[in-house]
Amino acid sequence: MSKPLDGIKVLDLTRVLAGPYCTMILSDLGAEIIKVEIPSGGDDSRAFGPFINSRSLYFLSINRAKKSVSLNLKTSKGKEILRELVKRCDILVENYRPGTMEKLGLGYNDLVKINPRLIYAASTGFGHTGPDSLKPAYDILAQARGGIMSITGYPEAAPTRVGMSLGDITASLFTAIGINAALYQREKTGLGQKIDVSMLDSQVAILENALVRYQSDGESPQPLGNRHPTIAPFQAYKASDKYFVIAVGNDNLWKSFCTAIGNPELFDDLSFRTNRLRTDNIGTLNSILEPAFAAKTAAEWLQIMEKAGIPCAPINDIEAVMNDPQVLSRNMIVEVEDSMAGTVNIAGNPIKMTNVPESSMRDKVPEIGEHNSEIYNGWLGFSEAELVELKAQEVI
Repeated sequence: MSKPLDGIKVLDLTRVLAGPYCTMILSDLGAEIIKVEIPSGGDDSRAFGPFINSRSLYFLSINRAKKSVSLNLKTSKGKEILRELVKRCDILVENYRPGTMEKLGLGYNDLVKINPRLIYAASTGFGHTGPDSLKPAYDILAQARGGIMSITGYPEAAPTRVGMSLGDITASLFTAIGINAALYQREKTGLGQKIDVSMLDSQVAILENALVRYQSDGESPQPLGNRHPTIAPFQAYKASDKYFVIAVGNDNLWKSFCTAIGNPELFDDLSFRTNRLRTDNIGTLNSILEPAFAAKTAAEWLQIMEKAGIPCAPINDIEAVMNDPQVLSRNMIVEVEDSMAGTVNIAGNPIKMTNVPESSMRDKVPEIGEHNSEIYNGWLGFSEAELVELKAQEVI
């Protein structure tokens, strides 16, 4: 059975996280990813920890199942080779600082002339337009400037970065969405286009109700710890042994919840009758709920809540996530067999489709330039002698 993107060829000029995560998504959907790396050192993240036997698991986790060619784009021959590859590819993804590809003569306006069907996707910190487009960017800068850090954490505590690279990952997701939309449009028009996604834009896009809360209240939303700003009770509570979470998302659930905790008369308290009242009076409500939850273990409360139909969950650490029966049943922990690191467990593909067969394995991570012969000989017709000469000239 063919995958949705089978036959689609992607030139991946990205490095570290935002770009490689995007091309990993395309790979899982069937695209052939040709990762273009500098001959000396390759992708920066090959040197990022953690390591097993000198293999970067950071690099492995998002670059498995790709093909690697080495190419020095600072040489005229390297640029010529890239242009030849562009003629044969559907998509080019890059995450250089704006203007870098243009200085090399390899920007969108240059490449679209030799392949009008090319979909050129750029993922950057601040985008290809605007007064700050040339500023350097890292995930923490995007989280800070995009407002996420201002609403994450607890009141009176320091602003908090989300515990994973949310700036990079959201940009990756939006870039992948844009690429797939452009592929669909190309089927109608026969033409490609440029996609410009920034980390900052992506953070603003996921601020959700924070934007409208500011307009409603006239004040910037502040961090609220682990509770929801407009739904209550909808947060983590401490049982006698550890924390767990509940989500009482409507007034019908509230009635069931009151019975479940052994306090049905709480439903008759006019201070908590509606969700808005519960949110406005969350301090008073929690002064009732917190001692009640402290009387039983988290496992006991989860069993009670599930029996009553109240949405709830344990707060899993990463070990628990990797052993969660639901996660495992969805094939969300898969294996990569690596020549250096051995068997490594990584995240599976969360996009479940009837045309994307599930597998518990993923292909290995490539070495720098491992596929030079396959791509340069097979696609471009270079002989082995020519490849030796190109290597001697530091082109590949």
